[in-house]
Amino acid sequence: MLKLKRQIIDKIHDISEVSELREYLQSAIELEHATVPVYLTGMFSLKQAQNVEAGNIVRSVVIEEMLHMSIACNVLNAIGGAPQINKPDFVPTFPGPLPMGVGEDRGLIATLAPLTKEQVKTVFMAIEEPENPIDIPVTSLLQADANYATIGEFYQAIIDKIVQLGEGIFTGDPSRQLADTKWFPSDELWAVTDVETACSALKLIVEQGEGSSKSPTDEEGELAHYYRFAEIYYGKRLVKDASSPVGWSFSGEPVPLNPEDVYNLRHNAKAQDYPEGSTARRYADQTNYTYSSLLNSLHHTFNGEPQQLDHAMGLMYELRLSVQKMVTIDLGNGEFAAPPFQYVATNV
Repeated sequence: MLKLKRQIIDKIHDISEVSELREYLQSAIELEHATVPVYLTGMFSLKQAQNVEAGNIVRSVVIEEMLHMSIACNVLNAIGGAPQINKPDFVPTFPGPLPMGVGEDRGLIATLAPLTKEQVKTVFMAIEEPENPIDIPVTSLLQADANYATIGEFYQAIIDKIVQLGEGIFTGDPSRQLADTKWFPSDELWAVTDVETACSALKLIVEQGEGSSKSPTDEEGELAHYYRFAEIYYGKRLVKDASSPVGWSFSGEPVPLNPEDVYNLRHNAKAQDYPEGSTARRYADQTNYTYSSLLNSLHHTFNGEPQQLDHAMGLMYELRLSVQKMVTIDLGNGEFAAPPFQYVATNV
């Protein structure tokens, strides 16, 4: 899975005040969000009604990253914190490392780029790699380094600290909890009110991302993110296989990724890349505004207005419609316009 400096884990272990723990949960929120623009750019690069299976895989991971962000917000709220989402530095700079310097141990650079097998392997799979990938075969992308820890270890350190600090840290207003929504199953997103519900919620994040050391699936039988992306890379579904030494193989139904049906989007686009007054610039400004409004709405959702989630999801739909039009704009030289995912000031 993603790697970060082991010093961060050590600092979590040394925490004595709940205020310090809140800072790391804010970092967790920022990290869970940071992957979304990366994955969305890949998904939006697929021409409509083409490469459907690959697109569905990416979409399924995006939804779970949004779930994980929601879980981290619930835990932060439960221990008396306040998620900060609508601020410029909440959004990473692309290309670049993810929050907390995640991935810098092996030079992982998060990029906004079209969905290619190279992008899937070097970025998507590198981001989601478990601590001990199962040899299905799936080539290990990040070598072990004692100076770095996985995100699984990061969350486990937070879990351990919550257990250590005990029930007394749960001073947050229960009305700020996001639960019982139509957007996420009740067995995946629930109100966090004590040590047990907090630890169970954080463990779900790790399971959905990593699977286990013995199985590529989580407790619900769904493939962990790393192995879902591997299906795109290998072009086959991962299925149980009694003839395989590990009981699994990439020998199921095809998962096609036809390069001809992928828009060659401008990599790591910025609104200022496009000339003032151009159609591409108009769409870039529009998508930035909608994206920033979405972050504003999510900020309100997790700061006492959970009913705002419906509005946020509406903005997500609006963003998708805008980007689907934007990516058809031919910039010449074989390039197409791409959404920038930049935070801008809005009226809401």
